Amino acid sequence: MALTELEVKKQKATHKPIKLTDGGGLFLLVQPNGAKYWRLAYRYCGKQKTLAFGVYPDTSLSDARERRETARKVLANGADPSAVKKAQKAAVVALTENSFEIVACEWLSKFSKNWKESHTRTVSVRLKNDILPWLGARPIGEINAPELLVVLRRIESRGALDTAHRVSAICGQIFRYAIATGRALRDPSADLKGALPPYRIRHLAALTDPLKIGKLMRDIEGYTGTFIVRCAFKLSPLVYLRPIELSRAEWTEIDLEKAEWRIPAGKMKMKALHIIPLSTQAVAILRELHPLTGTDRYLFPNVRTSTLPMAGNTILAAIRSMGYTSAEMTAHGFRHMASTLLNEQGFNADAIERQLAHKASGVRATYNAAEYLPERRRMMQHWADYLDKLKAGADVIPLRA
Repeated sequence: MALTELEVKKQKATHKPIKLTDGGGLFLLVQPNGAKYWRLAYRYCGKQKTLAFGVYPDTSLSDARERRETARKVLANGADPSAVKKAQKAAVVALTENSFEIVACEWLSKFSKNWKESHTRTVSVRLKNDILPWLGARPIGEINAPELLVVLRRIESRGALDTAHRVSAICGQIFRYAIATGRALRDPSADLKGALPPYRIRHLAALTDPLKIGKLMRDIEGYTGTFIVRCAFKLSPLVYLRPIELSRAEWTEIDLEKAEWRIPAGKMKMKALHIIPLSTQAVAILRELHPLTGTDRYLFPNVRTSTLPMAGNTILAAIRSMGYTSAEMTAHGFRHMASTLLNEQGFNADAIERQLAHKASGVRATYNAAEYLPERRRMMQHWADYLDKLKAGADVIPLRA
């Protein structure tokens, strides 16, 4: 006899389990603790099996009957209701735990601990704006190359080809992480090689003609900005640091007696201590600056508050104020200028690379801050003297090192 809602509701627990049958294999199992479970008894391939339908009252009698009929239709089609239920559950897991967004967030959280804050922010923004709205909800193991290409071409269509290539690289890292953690079988980004037009890297402009460098040095000498910016501007070609590294210089890093500047690893792009031998010209600039900012934290404090460093684009603004275009010279260009001419003048290429704080490659990839230091001291003084000669309009043919 079929059950009624009232029977189900009023059934009391006893010292042993009670089984109330509704028909068609559906029954209510009442446990001694009072819990009431819906179950379906059925046979599949000659074996007796049981399928759970939920707990009363969350699952009502009518709900249980509806699920029974659905299961019977599955059986009538030759399938096992338990297997179908497991497959449906796995599909839900794939849409939640194994979605591209879940894996991407897990990857970002794991690997960004060793990144610069600015890089983490850039990757996060690219994920949020360029990838997740279209791929975030998809099971990562089901995403194919054409599907990923649609996302990348959407970025390319707005003229951001460089970003499209970088987003592809980010996706590749996420897919490879998914493979390593058992949530994907392959990286579809690897199949897109050649699908996007190549992106030509635009090198930051720099002067390498000695005659033009001489004029630039004279222009810097005549720069009429604030004294602090003028000192930073004059120091830039002598130390050829990245603009952000120069702007954040702190007095605790400077030893004027030893003529040495040691920048902590955390402030450098390559995350390694960097030593800058200071030429006599550089020391003279810093000694002149010290009475003004020596009691502050930063050599070049922000114009609004001394508790913050000078803006990273200050030197670039100074270059532009003197009429140099983006095709002629940039603040980063002092590095390319020094690298080109010092190599031409015969200095050890490895010593130049160390002074530029570039990462070594191959078996010598371990960064040694003091490597080639005596040669670098000689090179830095030679470079400062050479720039003085160009500034004075002397013979501009480079002397051999």
